[in-house]
Amino acid sequence: MRKILNRSPAITQPLKMENTRIPTAPMRNRMGLLLVAPPGGFDPTPIPDAPPGFTVKFIFHRAENLPAADISTGTSDPFLTATLTTSLPKRHKEDPDLVYRTRTIRKTLEPQWEQEWVVANVPRSGFKLKCRLYDEDWPDHNDRLGNVTIVVPRLDENWEGFEPPGKEFEVKKRSGSKRAYILKACTTAFTRDVSMTPRLYVSAVVLGKSDPPHGQMYTVGPTYYFRHFSPMIGRMTGIKVNRDEAEDSNDHDADATASTSHNNGKQAERRTQKYDFQANEIQLAGPVPPKLYHRYVEFRPIIGLLFRGSGLRGKILNKALHHQHNRVYNFDRSTNWGTFKPCSEEASLQFLKMAHFDEGGRIFTYVITLDGLMRFTETGKEFGIDLLSKHTMHSDASIYIACSGEFFIRRLKKPKTSEDPEPGEPTHPEEILQDGPPKEPPPTKPEYYQLIIDNDSGTYRPDKSVLPDLQKFLERNFPGLGIVALGCDDPEDQNLKKAQLKVKKREGRTINMVLNRSPSASSFSSDDISDLEDMERAGERGRKSKKERAWDLLEEPRHAATSGPSGSGTATSQIDH
Repeated sequence: MRKILNRSPAITQPLKMENTRIPTAPMRNRMGLLLVAPPGGFDPTPIPDAPPGFTVKFIFHRAENLPAADISTGTSDPFLTATLTTSLPKRHKEDPDLVYRTRTIRKTLEPQWEQEWVVANVPRSGFKLKCRLYDEDWPDHNDRLGNVTIVVPRLDENWEGFEPPGKEFEVKKRSGSKRAYILKACTTAFTRDVSMTPRLYVSAVVLGKSDPPHGQMYTVGPTYYFRHFSPMIGRMTGIKVNRDEAEDSNDHDADATASTSHNNGKQAERRTQKYDFQANEIQLAGPVPPKLYHRYVEFRPIIGLLFRGSGLRGKILNKALHHQHNRVYNFDRSTNWGTFKPCSEEASLQFLKMAHFDEGGRIFTYVITLDGLMRFTETGKEFGIDLLSKHTMHSDASIYIACSGEFFIRRLKKPKTSEDPEPGEPTHPEEILQDGPPKEPPPTKPEYYQLIIDNDSGTYRPDKSVLPDLQKFLERNFPGLGIVALGCDDPEDQNLKKAQLKVKKREGRTINMVLNRSPSASSFSSDDISDLEDMERAGERGRKSKKERAWDLLEEPRHAATSGPSGSGTATSQIDH
């Protein structure tokens, strides 16, 4: 019965009650019993009408006179997050605000970012831009360095704005790290004419009127990406990790994706190595189609408590899930950042690089936010994610998203953009093709590849009817790349993924993740190695860790209590995606 509920198509004509979609059309199981679909999934709420707005370009130039948050170096690793809010009505109050994050500048008190953020449909009633300055301090909590709030009460075509090199704003120290400012006060106590107040320089100019839909504020550009190499460790079996992969990812040359393994004459041993697990974020050019709008599915009461963070168990799970998201999408010295031209072949090539082209039979779990930020990681049952849903982790427990599911890349024998799931020619990884993986570096023309993407997500259950909109959105952002959007209940999609899994066993690699470790740990304990070996012996599912069993106890106390000590009993998590 659970499977029927998880994969049943979304029901139209919803009844709205306190922003919760409650399907009214009845369903019946095989025994003829009525089934009521849980609230959530596809939400047809339209974008509220609004008058034409303006496209505004913000430039975050630099900051000066920041306090030193790192005592050992007397510097900071500053970055900035900007949150944009306006009077535009939202479809639901839970819809997230627009947020932008700059890259981190290392070991400086006067960072120069010079990064642009272009936003469309900012209304005539103006905006509030809140800039928060932080010192990146992984794996500890980031230290606050202060904030700046910029309020513009009205916009029009003649708004003079803040032209480059930017207007100076004093940073409010009240929200900053007390330790950092006490240290700054001590170091400047005997120096005259030294200000304690940091300064931030920001530009904001109107570029013109925005295109419809006018009620939807979204990021126009620039399009950028982050690649996160997590301190959570992957178990590599018989394959040496390419330690230069992070550097290679920034190279747009054809040879950037090829890695060379040097044999020192010693027999390759099973080993556990760092920075193998990769989490990706890529900002797509908006707007996201209005039809791509989905709410989490509340098929059990604990799910609603988790997303809303209400109740004791809900607060614990919500906080833990945010913590896990931050651990997977962590920012540290190994994080790669870059920009690319939107809706271009360069964008398609960058996406293919982040997905490793058609190498290894990989399948990815993805989430697209309402502002067009796509997050994805490699997926599979061999990944021992020890907390609830992977899609919930990717979305950072967002109540509303655009779409979610799984995808994989396959290569055509000839370079032609094809949207046909049966292109009528050999494809890799189903068949071995020359001039590419697994023996040679992959070709770098997007026309060689197809993106097979679906709506396989038990958390948000995107409706099959939105797949054409998703396909058009991705075709616009990734020109040259063949986009094939299939429903997760489509036998063709299931057969393609089964074939992909067979290829993964043939030429890929098995990775078992240990997520219940301290992120600051530099080595494995005997318990960690034991857990990995048990998972390897047990096959794809493996056995549950102590922390997994603790989460099960919070999530479903009755079922967890009946589970065996290995966690392999009936208390296995029912959320698969």
